[in-house]
Amino acid sequence: MRLLVIDTALGACTAAVFEDDRPLSVRFEPMAKGHQERLGGLVRDVMTEAGGGFDRLDRIGVTVGPGSFTGLRVGLAFAQGLGAALGRPVVGVSTLDALADPLATAGVPVAALIDARRGQVYAKFFSDGRTLGPEEALPLEAAADRIAALGTKVQAVGSGAGLLSEAYPELSLASADPVVAPAPTALARLTRSADPAAHPPRPLYLRAPDAAPPTRLPGQPRQTAP
Repeated sequence: MRLLVIDTALGACTAAVFEDDRPLSVRFEPMAKGHQERLGGLVRDVMTEAGGGFDRLDRIGVTVGPGSFTGLRVGLAFAQGLGAALGRPVVGVSTLDALADPLATAGVPVAALIDARRGQVYAKFFSDGRTLGPEEALPLEAAADRIAALGTKVQAVGSGAGLLSEAYPELSLASADPVVAPAPTALARLTRSADPAAHPPRPLYLRAPDAAPPTRLPGQPRQTAP
């Protein structure tokens, strides 16, 4: 199965082509913003390097969140447009599942954590390779309590891992890896194993956006309190 995987949800822009579990071409560029300007070029480069053209693709995988509102829209719009043009299924991949995937060792609890700002993390917890619940937006204290309840050998991964270990140094973590984005190999593995019907490319938002709509239209006078 030939796959194209795309990730623009967090702190990197990723495009990669895999043949089953074998990488044919990978581009991974850390960046906080600018995904929209880079994604098209990265996809072009990996498809050229992989050879065979877009018609050789069997499916496309794209991260659906949680993550940056702007970044998510960039990757999802690109993947959905490409999938529609090629007539290929597009699989939505949770960023937290992808972060945890390389650590999915039986018997070792994993906490996938993304810095959500405002004193929160996006979190998902795993044990024995199985999820312990859905993705959540949690205050740091609540996330620390959940990790403490898992035991002393929890592996924390993601941008929220360092944040939490600094805020709660008493937590006994086996590791805290503040990676900025999922590994392309994890994205490919989850894309290949997923049922497209059960994992649609639909954005996963765990809270409302920080930006608020304007209270008046351009040219309208400001309203004053009576």
